[in-house]
Amino acid sequence: MADFAIEKSLLGPGVGRLAGVDEAGRGSLFGPVVAAAVILPSSRMTTRVKGWLREVNDSKLLSSFKRTELARHILGEAEAVGVGFANNREIDQKNIYWAALEAMKRAIANLCLRPDYLLLDGFRGHHGDFGLPAICITGGDRKCLSIAAASIVAKVVRDEMMTVFENLFCGYQIAKNKGYGTKDHYRALKERGPTLLHRLTFNLDHTIGAE
Repeated sequence: MADFAIEKSLLGPGVGRLAGVDEAGRGSLFGPVVAAAVILPSSRMTTRVKGWLREVNDSKLLSSFKRTELARHILGEAEAVGVGFANNREIDQKNIYWAALEAMKRAIANLCLRPDYLLLDGFRGHHGDFGLPAICITGGDRKCLSIAAASIVAKVVRDEMMTVFENLFCGYQIAKNKGYGTKDHYRALKERGPTLLHRLTFNLDHTIGAE
């Protein structure tokens, strides 16, 4: 379960604002990769974890309802939240790894407060690219509450986008599959072809099981 142990170890003179950073949508076939940066109050990090914070975890381990509920708490209490995107064309022109890093940089740039330190999920060895002191934590969304909070915000924002796109691109069940490669999604691609928001460099020709 995520906690504030890592944050506590970093807080000190000159380090008062810690931003957790994570992204959602790297493995999707459709739409942008979305990143969020979240600065939670340092006062929360130095006391016992209680209330809604006890339920914060890796967004993938939470139900859609719980993610939405927790996102409201996070947005209501965070000192700052930034969101960044890298669209499907950027993903195709560069690659998904570059796009995920770029979305994270954009999320950090969109914070209304400058963090003193970054807590990044994964991306080991690339913390120097962000222009701020940082630590890369493998599996950080399950260990670090600030990163877990960012993972929830990124996931909720992206899922809401998918609900909107469902009404624009009918037949792909985007609201249901969130752009990921389900059997029904691959079938729709075979029958209809890709939309303007599909990632053309991804495997869109996945073989569907025998009919």
